[in-house]
Parts: sequence; structure tokens; C-alpha cells
Amino acid sequence: MKLEREFYLRDGLTVARELIGKKLVTNLPDGAAGGIIVEAEAYMGKLDAAAHSYRGETERTKIFFGAGGYAYVYLIYGMYLCTNVVANVAGVPEAVLIRALEPTDGVELMRRRRGKQNLRELCSGPGKLSQALGVTKNFYGADFCGEEIFIETTDFQAEVAATKRINVDYAGEAANYPWRFVAAGNKFLSVK
Repeated sequence: MKLEREFYLRDGLTVARELIGKKLVTNLPDGAAGGIIVEAEAYMGKLDAAAHSYRGETERTKIFFGAGGYAYVYLIYGMYLCTNVVANVAGVPEAVLIRALEPTDGVELMRRRRGKQNLRELCSGPGKLSQALGVTKNFYGADFCGEEIFIETTDFQAEVAATKRINVDYAGEAANYPWRFVAAGNKFLSVK
């Protein structure tokens, strides 16, 4: 069952933790693909020097400042797209970076998109999973309650562990916040 808007209209930490075990799906003209979310990081706006919204609203971050349940997609290193879920109510700029999936649906399509055969290599990082799912810059602002990209409930069970986030050393004290949530022991994590 697809998650409803209310799921996303909560604080980013709650949304990030509860996204573990849900299924992220894209439904595009060349096919559907998806996987179980096994790693996600919360970015908590004005409280969080690692968040793109920390210094206020810009053209790039305006979706961050809207209501939860929309996609914040951005480019890193000039080549990889990252897929984020905006959380909380309008005016509270929080989001969740989806860092890794356990591939479940459309695996052959994901292999073609990634040019990789190894299942572990398909979605074990934010850029990888965006490419595998066919996410482009045009997904910026896409509605997770729509038909093109959405998140569903599953029966997946895992212990959820919290660790510090990855690659945010620039954020001072915020680099140590335990706001990365993982399905403990899952082999598809981006970083063990």
C-alpha cells in the first residue's frame, strides 16, 4: 500500500527511521523498478549544518521548505543525483536522503540502467540507486503520493540502527549526529 501524505508530514528523524523497510518504486515508460529502503539519513534544516536548508531558502532548496512528501533531487560531484524525501510541514525544512536499497523489482531494468550485473552494486549508494531507478533532475518536486515515484509499505523486518551520517565532515558538530538509519547487518548498505 502506498504511503499517504500524513506519513511525510512528521519530523525528519521519525520519517527517516520509519522509511527503513519501506519500498521505493519508480514507474516509468520503460518499466517499474524498486527496492526496500535499507539506509536513510535525516537532514534537519536550521538545526543541522549538514542540511542544504541550514542557511535558508534558495532556488535550489525551495522544495525543502514545502510540505512533506515531495522529492528533493540534486546533483553531487557534478555527476550523481541524490533522491531525498521532504519531511515535515511547510516552513520546516527537513528531508531524508535515501542512501541504499535492497533491489526487489525490475532488477533487469536496473542492471541495464546501471550497466552492472552484481545485485549489490545496483543500489548501494544514493547516486547508484537514483540511476538504477531512472531518477533524473526532472524528479525535483515530484509527489511521492503520485504514480511516477512512490513509497509502499512492506512486510520487511529488520532491526533499525542509528549511526553518524556519511560524507558530512564539513558540518562541524552536526557531522556526529546519529541521524543515519540502517537495516542492521543488511548487505546492501552503502557503507558498513
